[in-house]
Amino acid sequence: MDRRSYLKTVGGAGAAAAFAGCLGDGGNGNGEDGAETITIGSDIPYPPFEYRTEEGELVGFDVEIAEAVFAGELGYEYEFQETSFDGIIPSLNNGNFRVIMSAMTINDERAEEVDFSDPYFTAYQTVLVLDDGNITSKEDLKGTQVGVQKGTTGEAAAEGLQEEFDGDLTIESYDQITGAFDALLNNQVDAVINDNTVSAEFANENDEVVFLEGEGEAAAQGDDAPPYLTLTIEEYGIAFRQDDDEFRQEVNDALATIREDGTYDEIYNEYFAA
Repeated sequence: MDRRSYLKTVGGAGAAAAFAGCLGDGGNGNGEDGAETITIGSDIPYPPFEYRTEEGELVGFDVEIAEAVFAGELGYEYEFQETSFDGIIPSLNNGNFRVIMSAMTINDERAEEVDFSDPYFTAYQTVLVLDDGNITSKEDLKGTQVGVQKGTTGEAAAEGLQEEFDGDLTIESYDQITGAFDALLNNQVDAVINDNTVSAEFANENDEVVFLEGEGEAAAQGDDAPPYLTLTIEEYGIAFRQDDDEFRQEVNDALATIREDGTYDEIYNEYFAA
């Protein structure tokens, strides 16, 4: 595949949000001015959705959407709390934070444990490979090792591919996606299966890797398919405990408002190519 710019360069200034310790009142606290503070569980780093700048500032698409929704529309203070993705739903249900906002795909399995907001982002599971390697099609993945992040839909997509190949695929799961990316660069895995936007951010920064080409699920469903193989089509949502319906409706209303008034598009265009 020819090198191309997969994502628009990420803007420098994002909304700042502080990390918070575990709050003992179900994930809510009060700010200095007495306003309610919403704690947000998130797996960090996961650029371009949530990550730190060199100066330590937390930025990203999810961070700016949180600013627009929780602060701008609903008038809450908010804090991001870093947590491992593979344990993030139990942590939510244990009351460690109020919501999850971590590029989380809405699916039936998760919906048995949490309630989701309306979708706020569409993503695809895709495959990154080395540019000078021998993998040029999905069929070439048979008999290889692929890297994924634990507990993610990328891991689930790899398991689906493993089943399609009658078990002839080895899956290496990492605590964070950065571990899978590093393994690819170090030839410890042959490919990485992960969300397209996060993989695109990595590909833009590393000339050694490219997306695996091919027509996949997006093309099959008639979507405006990206120019690379798509294993799944997914929608991201904000996750809530199942007894938090009133707050979830507030957030859904706020998401609808920022879509209608153009705020969502402004944030989207800051992080992603048109």
